[in-house]
Amino acid sequence: MIANADEVRPSLTTPGVLLATWFGVGYLPKVPGTWGSAVAVPMAWVILTLAGLPALLVATAVVFGVGIWAANDYMDRSGVGDPGPVVIDEVAGQWLVLTVVPLDWVWFVIGFALFRLFDIAKPWPINVMDHRIKGGLGVMIDDIGAAIYAAAAAYGLHRAMEAFW
Repeated sequence: MIANADEVRPSLTTPGVLLATWFGVGYLPKVPGTWGSAVAVPMAWVILTLAGLPALLVATAVVFGVGIWAANDYMDRSGVGDPGPVVIDEVAGQWLVLTVVPLDWVWFVIGFALFRLFDIAKPWPINVMDHRIKGGLGVMIDDIGAAIYAAAAAYGLHRAMEAFW
């Protein structure tokens, strides 16, 4: 495997690469994971507004499943394990967090920030998953772990604020 994921950028003309990079967002400079999460936020808003919570949950599950395949495809084409440009995992994780917060931009920003915090920090057992689970599942599962932590924190914070305000 190649050490630096930023050196190899497969073409966006293949469906797996296009989806893995979330339509090229993963190729944006510096912080691809943050870009992927940032793009996911307004998309979640649209899904929730037009189709409701069940639709966002289904979309999250579909993106998770497709993400395993797309991440594997990207890794096969690039020769890189857990490449930075693969951001479909951030989309699935961010959407999962946004299923537990109110449809309110303040809470969406809080959900975004909490997800990025846990995705970057990778507390236990996320750090174990990140190191031990390989392939597309490994790429996707650590972000779901971070999303569970972030969702719990966002939900708890929201409930506490409701109790005191």
